[in-house]
Amino acid sequence: MATTTDRSTPAASPRPATTTPTATGAPDADRYVSGLTLVTALFMLVMGLWALLWPASFAEAVRFPDQTHFVHDTGAFQIGIGVTLALAVLWREPLAVVLAGFLVGNTIHAVNHAVDLDLGGRASDPWLLGVLSALILVALVRRLRQLHYVVGRVGTATDVRLAPFVEQKTVQLVSFRRDGTPVPTPLSVAVDGDRGYFRTYENAGKTKRLRNDDRVELTPSTTRGTPTGAPVPARARRLEGVEERHARRLVVRKHPLLHGVIVPLGHRLGRAKTGRTVHYELTPSASPTTGPRSSSPRSPSGSEA
Repeated sequence: MATTTDRSTPAASPRPATTTPTATGAPDADRYVSGLTLVTALFMLVMGLWALLWPASFAEAVRFPDQTHFVHDTGAFQIGIGVTLALAVLWREPLAVVLAGFLVGNTIHAVNHAVDLDLGGRASDPWLLGVLSALILVALVRRLRQLHYVVGRVGTATDVRLAPFVEQKTVQLVSFRRDGTPVPTPLSVAVDGDRGYFRTYENAGKTKRLRNDDRVELTPSTTRGTPTGAPVPARARRLEGVEERHARRLVVRKHPLLHGVIVPLGHRLGRAKTGRTVHYELTPSASPTTGPRSSSPRSPSGSEA
């Protein structure tokens, strides 16, 4: 039977995410800058698709001659610019942003030359442009590998024990059953100062285990959960309200596609089975295999593990 202890230490106040310096040293853009950039990106994408799919209509609207291939290329370049603008808000690394935006625009450009070959150009043009896209793709993958495939914005660690997790894509989190049996789970962790944060869902096994025992171990790992570093003992605390929103922003900022789109969509579609999304704070501690066990505050919903 787990022994519940009353931890009277107040929770750390969440730090605002809009002006917090990232690992690159630059503060996050404010809402006006980010919002305007995304609106402009959307405008460029819409105009680019219009020019690409309906070149005659686009040419008539902008009062240019209906030169189909050149209008197609206009669409390709506008889409490339739109993608670059959008990624500039979501991704933290300028070189990866530029490579991805150029890859999209140039690939559409290559397709245009293949489709419009009967209108002019050389037969070699699509191949040459295609080779350029392939080379850029290799460069982008190599750059993403250097970034550990973490393209979003990351914070900084003021606790040296959390430093390995700042740019780590996947972390193995070990929680403990009532009998002390460790259960590993691969997940994403965002670091901010001396705390880490992760999200899961209400009915997950680790959520139930953490109700009874808040001890965990964090270990850098591969996507499949194979450890690649030393474990760090920590305590997990479930968050609510402002603290939960702060944790959500940090996780989404680090993984904009995975946790900004894919995971929330999966949680929403499976909510009847999984329950709502929940967030936890991680605080490095002494070894979790010794000392008293303590429980996180219980939620009114959910059952004991």
